[in-house]
Formats: sequence, C-alpha cells, structure tokens
Amino acid sequence: MINSLSNFFGQGGLLMAPLLLCSVIALAIVFERAINLKRKKIFLPQVVNLVDGLIEEGKLQLVRKICDENVGPLTNIIKVGIENSDQDREEIKTCIIDAGRQEVPTLEKNLPLLGTIAGISPLLGLLGTVTGMIKVFQVISIQGVGQAGALAGGISEALITTATGLAIAVPALVAYNYFVHKVEILILDIEKYSLQLVNRLIKLNINKGINESERAS
Repeated sequence: MINSLSNFFGQGGLLMAPLLLCSVIALAIVFERAINLKRKKIFLPQVVNLVDGLIEEGKLQLVRKICDENVGPLTNIIKVGIENSDQDREEIKTCIIDAGRQEVPTLEKNLPLLGTIAGISPLLGLLGTVTGMIKVFQVISIQGVGQAGALAGGISEALITTATGLAIAVPALVAYNYFVHKVEILILDIEKYSLQLVNRLIKLNINKGINESERAS
C-alpha cells in the first residue's frame, strides 16, 4: 500500500508536495478547532456556576482570582466586567463589548488559514493540470501522438493533481463553514452572557448603594 501511495504521489509531479502540505495543515486545524471550540471549553460549567454565585454574593475579588486561574475568552470578559464594576451601566457595557471584540480572533484562530487552503488547493490542482498537459504536448511535438506510454505521464500528472486538489478543498471548505458558523453561535452566547453580567453588576452596585445608605442613616 505504501508503494502504491508513493507511486501515486510520484505520478502527480512536484505540485503534490504543496498539496500534501495543505492537507496536513488542514487536518491539523480541523482537529485543533474541533477540540478548542467545544462549548464546554469556552463556557466551563464549574467556573461559570461558581462565578455566578460569587457575583451574587458580591465577592468580586474572588471572582477575579478565579478568572486569572482559568484564562479563556469568557473569563477574560468577566474579568474586565469585574474591573469596571464601579462604573455606570453604559461604561460597564462598553468595556465588556470591547473585551468581547478582542476575544473574537481567539475563537477564529486558524480559520482564515483553513479558508485559504480550501481556496488554493483546487488552484494548485489546476496548475498541475496545466503542467501535465504541457508535458503531453511536449511529447507529442517530439514523438508524435502514437506513443501512448510517453503521453501517460503528463496525463496522469494532470488528472492526479486535479483530483487531489479537489479532494483537499471540498472537506476543507465544509469544515471552514462549519467552524465559522460555530464561532458565530459562540459569540452570540457570549454576548448574551455578557449582557446578563452587566445586569448582575448593576444590581450589585444598587444593592451596595442601598446598604451604604442604610448604614449611614
């Protein structure tokens, strides 16, 4: 089987090397994103539940410590909210929105590269088709059309590179679109949680102000 694969890649010509590299990189990105874009990886249940409870109790410094120990897109946003919890509603909301925007590239990590691979793989295959056909015409110009064996090399290169390019591009494009959609859903969920966080912090500030007023009176 190894010899068959070696012959297959050998018949595809020099462009099989970048195509093989594209396939390896695409596969690595798919595995990496499949692991790191799991909802439980972003919304750590034990951390979120603990943080929500501590915010209700007003233990913001402890929340900040937990966020420092569990670095991630959501905990980074929570930390920014805690650090600006003494501001008014609009200021807290603005800070959290800005923090959320800064986390988007983390969620989209490597996806532009995956999209690029999906785009260039068929082009590399097409380039292989062109180089293969050039070889065919070179053989025809020297030996004529009667040498089928001599023509086979260029034809094989043309067909193999085209097929390989498409075989890489199709799943890469499907995976790219899937992960982009997943990132969009995660961003919406983070925005929803961020709004809830703003409301909790405002409520905490109101209760804190009421308690201080009662003590003053």
